Amino acid sequence: MSQLQAETPSGHRVAPETARPSVGDAGWRPVLKLGLLGGAIALYLCLTGIVPIFNPRALIAGLISLGEVALLTTGLGVGYLAARRAPDGPRRALLGATIAGAVAGAFLTALVLLGAAVDLRGIALHASPATYEILTFGFGIPGSWIPIVALGLAAALGGAIQVLPPRLQRPVTTGLMALLVVGLFAGIIRTPMLASPLTDQLGRLLFASEGLTLVGAIVTVVVVLGGQWLNRRLAVRRRGRELPQAQRRRLTLPVALIGLLFVLWLPQGVGSFFAQVVAVVTLYVLMAFGLNITLGLAGLLDLGFVAFFAVGAYTVGLLTSTGEYGIAQWPFWAAVPVAVVLAMLFGAFLGLPILGIRGDYLAIATLGFGEIIRILAGSDLLKPWLGGPRGVTSIPKPIEVTPDSFLAGPLQIYYIALAAAVVVAFVAIRLRDSRLGRAWIAIREDEDVAEAMGVNLVQTKLLAYMLGAAFAGLGGAIFSTLLGAIISSSVNLFVSINVAAIIIVGGMGSIPGVVGGSIFLIGIPELFREFSEYRFLFYGVALIAMMIYRPEGIWPSRIARRELHTTDALEPGDPTAVPATEMGKA
Repeated sequence: MSQLQAETPSGHRVAPETARPSVGDAGWRPVLKLGLLGGAIALYLCLTGIVPIFNPRALIAGLISLGEVALLTTGLGVGYLAARRAPDGPRRALLGATIAGAVAGAFLTALVLLGAAVDLRGIALHASPATYEILTFGFGIPGSWIPIVALGLAAALGGAIQVLPPRLQRPVTTGLMALLVVGLFAGIIRTPMLASPLTDQLGRLLFASEGLTLVGAIVTVVVVLGGQWLNRRLAVRRRGRELPQAQRRRLTLPVALIGLLFVLWLPQGVGSFFAQVVAVVTLYVLMAFGLNITLGLAGLLDLGFVAFFAVGAYTVGLLTSTGEYGIAQWPFWAAVPVAVVLAMLFGAFLGLPILGIRGDYLAIATLGFGEIIRILAGSDLLKPWLGGPRGVTSIPKPIEVTPDSFLAGPLQIYYIALAAAVVVAFVAIRLRDSRLGRAWIAIREDEDVAEAMGVNLVQTKLLAYMLGAAFAGLGGAIFSTLLGAIISSSVNLFVSINVAAIIIVGGMGSIPGVVGGSIFLIGIPELFREFSEYRFLFYGVALIAMMIYRPEGIWPSRIARRELHTTDALEPGDPTAVPATEMGKA
């Protein structure tokens, strides 16, 4: 053996801690590489228009904009990573972080100087004088040195965070993240505060027209740090005094009631736009509950799930519309059960011919079914009945109210969708914990073993398709009344992909994970519509980071958490690392 290894009392070998690279080990080379990478990222942010487009929006009014935050965050991240790879010692770590940030800033300085000599807009549209003014903080060519200093200082801050003791790292990073999040959502928080006479002055003190005031930024950081300190003190006191299971269950109902009251008040307090965003999120929650049965529990990958959504939407549209294609003008409440039943029948119609297909072949088959429904809905063949590309219009709201009623606009859809989500969540939880739910999980793990244990594959799979389709049909039914119309372009493949992503990001088979995934993937991008298509860039980056650092999802089920965290914490590649599930077999 090339290295000595210590042994734990249980006999497992533990590799010695790897030392930080020394100067002789070319420890500065990774620092320079990180500086070059940071410079490339900073150039990308500038030349793709992210910095100039985000710059008009302030994070802290009169102090820093979101465009400047994007650049300084690049320096912060580069400095944090460089401090970890710099030669040993806190001083060298800080020096390495500062050097990496300065190297990254040199790229921006070169861009400003080159742009002053040559017009680069023929190559990159956003290589404009406005961008150069942002990079030099308004000083122009005489301030071309500023990006080097700014990113160097930001990187030094990142390096300082890295060398802090662990008990201080988390409060600092949490405070910075809270400052960014509150600044981004300042408009949503500010609106209800200004609407109330009691909180109007406080709202004006903490929030500017866009972003935070300096006082608001300080208060945000202080509140977050104070909350963390208080939570740590309470956690110490709670050790050894955990509540019994029965008492925790008794506390669940009051907490749920408080949460329900808050959710009911939310659209009234923050306005109709936020209510519409939450209504859209809730509709995706309904569809995700359905796919959570098909994919999360039964393991049947359905990429044509939007077909059932389309069946529910078109059924309600045709039965309730007062326009050209309306056939019955039923009330919404009478049309919804018909839509749900028809969606279930379509689920059975899809499920029967593909019961014997598994894996990727199943995904392709369901994808084809969804595309068939979309093409037929917008085709001339069914135009006399479904309206073709124009679709079905003049779909009335579920409840006819006066324009000044508190239920006018999207608010009634918000409450209806919320009520439907609560009912569907209750049904989904009962199904998951039932004998049928356990049969679905058995099929997901291994169909052959499940069949050998007595599970009827045909019946169980068919029920998964039908119940999942029913939930999707209910979501489509409510969606058609939210828009007042349904067209074929609304039932495209991306709806199915978004719902599948919600299940994966939220946590396979997890009911709370469905809600968390819907908020993360649907709600947050909707709130950032002001940033145009650039919001999807960060959406993609967030998805990649999520899959790398938390593959089990935001709120995974116990089974998923157990499957992804079963190995002992040993050195990677150590042959003595044995899965926890096999420890008892030795």
